[in-house]
Amino acid sequence: QVQLVESGGGLAQPGDSLRVSCTASGRTFSSYAMGWFRQAPGKEREFVAAINWGRVMTYYADSVKGRFTVSRDNAKNTVYLQMSSLKPEDTAVYYCAAQWRSYRDLKLVGSYDYWGQGTQVTVSS
Repeated sequence: QVQLVESGGGLAQPGDSLRVSCTASGRTFSSYAMGWFRQAPGKEREFVAAINWGRVMTYYADSVKGRFTVSRDNAKNTVYLQMSSLKPEDTAVYYCAAQWRSYRDLKLVGSYDYWGQGTQVTVSS
């Protein structure tokens, strides 16, 4: 069992930067691929970014490519999402998710085994 706790959300202005973090319990963090998803009111949860568990590769939704960066620190059991050039349409609850060593599509909600409770990110002037 893995527990994921997000932190770092909040209010930002358009163009600002913000970093959200997700810390996992347990000693096998390095064996999990980690994903970030977001859900805005009235919309479905959507893929934002992911980082795999082996050879470190990253994946991004087209809407955030070039603005967001996902990274991980296995020594701290933490995955980060650095967000820059924020836009009002980035407003959502951001969730991290963990997938145990498999090759399921990291862009799909159903591919993950564990989810955090989410952290609100609001971009508004």
